[in-house]
Amino acid sequence: MSWRMPAETVEHERTWMAFPRPGVTLGDDAASADEAYAAWTAVAHAVAEFEPVTMVVDPCETARARNLLGSGIELLEAPLDEFWMRDVGPTFVVDDERPGVLGAVDWIFNGWGAPAWAEWDKSARIGAFVAEASGAERIPSLLVNEGGAIHVDGAGTVLVTETVQLDAGRNPYATRELVEAELARTLGTSNTIWFPRGLTRDYEDFGTRGHVDMIATLPQPGRILLHQQTNPEHPDFEVSRQLREFLSGQTDAAGRPFEIVDVPAPATLRDDDGFVDWSYVNHLVVNGGVIACGYDDERADAAAAEILADAYPGRRVVTVPVRPVIDRGGAIHCITQQQPRVGA
Repeated sequence: MSWRMPAETVEHERTWMAFPRPGVTLGDDAASADEAYAAWTAVAHAVAEFEPVTMVVDPCETARARNLLGSGIELLEAPLDEFWMRDVGPTFVVDDERPGVLGAVDWIFNGWGAPAWAEWDKSARIGAFVAEASGAERIPSLLVNEGGAIHVDGAGTVLVTETVQLDAGRNPYATRELVEAELARTLGTSNTIWFPRGLTRDYEDFGTRGHVDMIATLPQPGRILLHQQTNPEHPDFEVSRQLREFLSGQTDAAGRPFEIVDVPAPATLRDDDGFVDWSYVNHLVVNGGVIACGYDDERADAAAAEILADAYPGRRVVTVPVRPVIDRGGAIHCITQQQPRVGA
């Protein structure tokens, strides 16, 4: 077997999502919860313009999901506590030695490092559930990892973060060498880029401690889209400067220096809880399109859409408002998971 995670830009069979349900992440305020349901629904409908969407729904939310999503989105019932499909679901891979075979890497999920607030017993089973429902061959892994903690170019390079895969709450006995070997086995990668850290807010109680899909992505081999905070009043101004300096000394699996494309953050610096981590890097590539984050910042949203259109030529960029999603700790990439079309 020769498993390989394709680039997000290959043809997809579908996108997987999970519908919100009551719990810590959703919150107790009814009006705020309704905003979250609407935001997840808006992302699903935007993706469905380009490719099929399958939504995993906790039985307690089936009626609401069916009412909001309509008949164009497939619903599958399974118990949930968390609903960030990128992280609780599997990572899909293909087998280059067996064309037409789909694999699904079932990472161990422990609520982003077992924080005291998190509940993950139900969602830890979603990887296996989605693998079976998709007809994929399940590939178990002993690595505590999440889909938002990796990005690949499909040609051997993977992006990770020291504070995630080497996090004591996730993999207390791991070394770089052990992590790289497991990524090579499951994703087919040969070159691991270890970002030293993630965005500032991601280290607060409800953060992931550095998910890479908030800071960088690979639109093609040799090219990186990098989050850029341009305002020196924000702590991520220095963080993004350090990350750019770090990347300038890295090469991809083919030995090429990266072309770094800066993706500036919105103008907003703070919300009621402190400095924000609003990022346009956290987008989803779909068949013929890109689903981009909108932050109610007309100028910055438009500039980001232009950068994404250039990075993914021939794809239509659709911007979806995601404030209720980012307020809960993630964005569009975090709540979606692409299933590649086998043979793509």
